[in-house]
Amino acid sequence: MNEFGRALRRWRRLRGVKQSHAAELFGVTQATLSRWERGHHRIPGKAAHELSRLLRAPLDSAGDAGLRRLVESSALPVHLICDLSHRLLAASPARFATWSADAAELRGVSLWSFATDEIRRAESRLGELGWYDDGVARLSFRTGANDNPIVPIDPGILMWERLQLSDGTLARLVTSIGR
Repeated sequence: MNEFGRALRRWRRLRGVKQSHAAELFGVTQATLSRWERGHHRIPGKAAHELSRLLRAPLDSAGDAGLRRLVESSALPVHLICDLSHRLLAASPARFATWSADAAELRGVSLWSFATDEIRRAESRLGELGWYDDGVARLSFRTGANDNPIVPIDPGILMWERLQLSDGTLARLVTSIGR
């Protein structure tokens, strides 16, 4: 099962949407939707884009707003992203201090283009580690630098923690632990 298939299934279950109705929303048969969920077929571009739109992790409930405040007031270098799209949801002052772009410019923007090779490798292993199946909820690994002036990543240890937002979508808290 791929991450979009898992995300689609989670979205459906959390909202009580039957496969037949979800298939109708995406303009496909129920059998096709089932194959997407099981990872037997890749979700095509247009449907994947629509799914990404549906699954965007918002921070609009009271509890989620509290999470945003905690992240934005943390003394640690942390940021919160949508687990699927890698869009920035919130960041601490310590994190923004190292970035040349400000919060308004980056909030809602995917940070994936700034990822190091080590981050990309860690991301590719999440499925086998059970990240999407409520297995592993925390992962630490060593990363190198990305040499990017806008969102620089220094060599050191990163810790990812998976969090579920109030609407059921998943977010990832990213903490730099040090060298």
